[in-house]
Amino acid sequence: MKVLVTGHLGYIGGVLVPMLEAAGHEVDGCDVNFFADCVYMPEASWRGQNLAKDVRDLTLLDLEPYEAVIHLAGLSNDPLGNFDPALTIEINQTASIRLAELAKQAGVRRFLFASSCSNYGAGSGELLDEQAEFNPQTAYGHSKVGAETAVCEFASASFEPCNLRAGTVYGVAPRIRFDLVVNNLVAYALASNQVVLKSDGRAWRPLVHVSDVARAYVATLEAPSAQVAGEAFNVGLSTENYQIIEVAKLVRDAIPGAELHVLNEAFTDTRNYRVNCDKLVQRVPAYQPRWNLAAGIQELLVALSQVPVAVEDFEGRRFNRLAHLKSLIEHRVIDKSLRFTKPTP
Repeated sequence: MKVLVTGHLGYIGGVLVPMLEAAGHEVDGCDVNFFADCVYMPEASWRGQNLAKDVRDLTLLDLEPYEAVIHLAGLSNDPLGNFDPALTIEINQTASIRLAELAKQAGVRRFLFASSCSNYGAGSGELLDEQAEFNPQTAYGHSKVGAETAVCEFASASFEPCNLRAGTVYGVAPRIRFDLVVNNLVAYALASNQVVLKSDGRAWRPLVHVSDVARAYVATLEAPSAQVAGEAFNVGLSTENYQIIEVAKLVRDAIPGAELHVLNEAFTDTRNYRVNCDKLVQRVPAYQPRWNLAAGIQELLVALSQVPVAVEDFEGRRFNRLAHLKSLIEHRVIDKSLRFTKPTP
């Protein structure tokens, strides 16, 4: 299948594209490559081309060659979304809806949208399946709710949208992010011998390895229409829901001598949800997640022991998406609307 992956040079895209090619798909990407300086480990070579466009600027002609679009591009977490909520809606919601509409007009059959379990926001405590009410707490969550709701309205016999709601992602990847909770806790603990919680740790999160997220996209791309068209899926395993304090204790116990600290000014996180992920495993049997949190922590420890990072690396511009974009704005590489200030080479 000929596939366009938007945001293919990001955290998930760097794992997904090699998987798609290994499965026999012809893959092109679309990414402006804001994070070219944020590479942690060597990236796999790939045979496709990069359209090198902002997703807000894609055209009907751009999309006509493709049978499927996997839409990963966007402002990728809550802190980044809160930087400019209006811009978050513009990129994550308005541009995504426009892209789906253009894809349908261009004859693209399958449209996989990177939604999020952030849609659930403040849950009631029980495991939430795909029928649970949305209760987003942030601009990022609102943008994902708005986009996936509208994208589903384009469904037809010839256009098959599918929304993949990933939990909080962790794990090693070429463009790893250390602004995600598991990656951050492990990296900080190795660098400082302290596991530091900035929240009170009581909030629940569904956790999922980046490779298992990529596997979900491959499986839903290849699944029969009747299994995935017009559907939404929570991505991960129902057994992989954790309170943040549990995560912190697992990290502490994995590192000899590490101490756990909860900051005095620790806040109560209103984003609090446990998620049922059984539907995807049952509906698409080809999806077989392989990771749990304990194994993921060990993977991170091995990688970070071989390629250490300092605190200023993962809390600064190199591996923190918001800090990196702020640096690009400060140096006038891009403007506040995240547009390049001069043509890219």
